[in-house]
Amino acid sequence: MGTLRDLLTAAKIDLTRLLGAWRDIAFSRQANEYSIQDRWHLDSPVKQLAFWAWSLLGAILITVIYPFAALGFWTRYVGRQIDRLVAGLGVLVIIAAMAVLWGGLTALAWDRLPTTGFRAVLAASVVATASVGLSWVFARRGSRRLTLILAYPFAVAAIFVPPVTAALFSPTIGAGILSESELFAEWLLNNVVIIGDLSTTIRQQFELAGVAFIAMWFGFAIPVGWTLALLVSLANLIRPRTRTNSRR
Repeated sequence: MGTLRDLLTAAKIDLTRLLGAWRDIAFSRQANEYSIQDRWHLDSPVKQLAFWAWSLLGAILITVIYPFAALGFWTRYVGRQIDRLVAGLGVLVIIAAMAVLWGGLTALAWDRLPTTGFRAVLAASVVATASVGLSWVFARRGSRRLTLILAYPFAVAAIFVPPVTAALFSPTIGAGILSESELFAEWLLNNVVIIGDLSTTIRQQFELAGVAFIAMWFGFAIPVGWTLALLVSLANLIRPRTRTNSRR
């Protein structure tokens, strides 16, 4: 990602370009290709006052939006590194490596853990490997829109769902993860799902038990994945990538 100085220089270029684009919305530039600095047509004090007021509003909006773009830059960078790793080794090698890793953990669980522990590790291994595979399929075989809608959520699900899946089969793991999941679900219903009587309807119609824990975390992975996808889209809008053949 470069040194701190490089990052600050890139951020300065981004902010200057964004502010210039914001000014172009309401004011026209002087057509002078030899001018070093950007200049706008401000032929009256009223226009000058409006120009600086418009610039101040733009600076405030950009200050609010740019941190999200910076997070998008980081997410895009991580996606690039993963994409290069997969391209270098091959997706089948990556999935096979995950299968071997989780298979080794499963074999270790078979030898050292009780039946419930073995089932927990086996279930988590299946979910993790499947989520990674599906994420890659949607990212590489689909359109950019399909990548944003499905690939990112499945990538997040590969992180969120396996521990919860394991918790369903192991009382020891479940004592921590499932109880915290219940508290998290309660917080969501009290603070996030507050549209009309939706929270009450969910409490009455659904019981958080068994597979419902997996459904809850997979459902939570979807908006998180979409949020990351939107951040990457914002980053691409502000600072387009030089590689045009990539869908990330």
